[in-house]
Amino acid sequence: MVFKDIFQLYRIGKELGLSRREINNTLLFKNRYPLILALMLIVFLTVFAILFWNVAIILYAKSTEPVYPRGTLYSSISLKDFRDKK
Repeated sequence: MVFKDIFQLYRIGKELGLSRREINNTLLFKNRYPLILALMLIVFLTVFAILFWNVAIILYAKSTEPVYPRGTLYSSISLKDFRDKK
Protein backbone atom coordinates (compact mmCIF):
# COMPACT_ATOMS: atom_id res chain seq x y z
CA MET A 1 0.00 0.00 0.00
CA VAL A 2 2.76 2.43 0.96
CA PHE A 3 4.89 1.55 -2.08
CA LYS A 4 1.88 2.03 -4.33
CA ASP A 5 1.43 5.56 -2.92
CA ILE A 6 5.12 6.36 -3.38
CA PHE A 7 5.08 5.20 -7.01
CA GLN A 8 1.95 7.27 -7.58
CA LEU A 9 3.72 10.33 -6.15
CA TYR A 10 6.65 9.70 -8.54
CA ARG A 11 4.25 9.51 -11.48
CA ILE A 12 2.55 12.75 -10.46
CA GLY A 13 5.95 14.42 -10.07
CA LYS A 14 7.04 13.27 -13.53
CA GLU A 15 3.76 14.56 -15.03
CA LEU A 16 4.45 17.94 -13.41
CA GLY A 17 7.91 17.99 -14.99
CA LEU A 18 9.92 17.53 -11.81
CA SER A 19 13.23 15.72 -11.81
CA ARG A 20 13.83 12.66 -9.67
CA ARG A 21 15.99 14.74 -7.31
CA GLU A 22 13.21 17.29 -6.78
CA ILE A 23 10.71 14.52 -6.11
CA ASN A 24 13.06 12.96 -3.55
CA ASN A 25 13.52 16.35 -1.88
CA THR A 26 9.77 16.69 -1.66
CA LEU A 27 9.45 13.23 -0.09
CA LEU A 28 11.98 14.19 2.67
CA PHE A 29 14.80 11.93 1.46
CA LYS A 30 17.03 14.95 0.91
CA ASN A 31 18.68 15.21 4.29
CA ARG A 32 19.17 12.05 6.33
CA TYR A 33 20.88 13.64 9.33
CA PRO A 34 17.71 14.84 11.08
CA LEU A 35 16.27 11.34 10.67
CA ILE A 36 19.37 9.76 12.22
CA LEU A 37 19.37 12.30 15.05
CA ALA A 38 15.68 11.67 15.69
CA LEU A 39 16.26 7.91 15.81
CA MET A 40 19.20 8.36 18.19
CA LEU A 41 17.07 10.58 20.41
CA ILE A 42 14.28 8.00 20.45
CA VAL A 43 16.73 5.22 21.37
CA PHE A 44 18.31 7.36 24.10
CA LEU A 45 14.94 8.30 25.58
CA THR A 46 13.79 4.68 25.48
CA VAL A 47 16.89 3.47 27.32
CA PHE A 48 16.56 6.30 29.85
CA ALA A 49 12.88 5.49 30.45
CA ILE A 50 13.63 1.78 30.94
CA LEU A 51 16.42 2.55 33.42
CA PHE A 52 14.25 5.10 35.26
CA TRP A 53 11.35 2.66 35.70
CA ASN A 54 13.67 -0.15 36.80
CA VAL A 55 15.21 2.09 39.47
CA ALA A 56 11.74 3.24 40.54
CA ILE A 57 10.53 -0.36 40.89
CA ILE A 58 13.63 -1.37 42.86
CA LEU A 59 13.28 1.60 45.22
CA TYR A 60 9.58 0.86 45.72
CA ALA A 61 10.34 -2.79 46.49
CA LYS A 62 13.03 -1.78 48.98
CA SER A 63 10.74 0.70 50.73
CA THR A 64 7.98 -1.87 51.22
CA GLU A 65 10.21 -4.53 52.78
CA PRO A 66 9.55 -5.23 56.44
CA VAL A 67 12.00 -3.73 58.93
CA TYR A 68 12.72 -7.09 60.55
CA PRO A 69 13.46 -10.07 58.29
CA ARG A 70 10.98 -12.91 58.20
CA GLY A 71 11.35 -15.45 60.95
CA THR A 72 13.02 -13.14 63.50
CA LEU A 73 11.53 -11.89 66.74
CA TYR A 74 10.87 -8.21 67.20
CA SER A 75 13.11 -6.28 69.54
CA SER A 76 11.87 -6.11 73.09
CA ILE A 77 14.38 -3.57 74.39
CA SER A 78 12.84 -0.75 76.39
CA LEU A 79 14.09 2.26 78.32
CA LYS A 80 13.98 0.48 81.68
CA ASP A 81 16.63 -1.96 80.45
CA PHE A 82 19.14 0.92 80.37
CA ARG A 83 18.50 2.24 83.88
CA ASP A 84 21.27 1.75 86.40
CA LYS A 85 20.66 -1.16 88.70
CA LYS A 86 21.39 -0.40 92.34
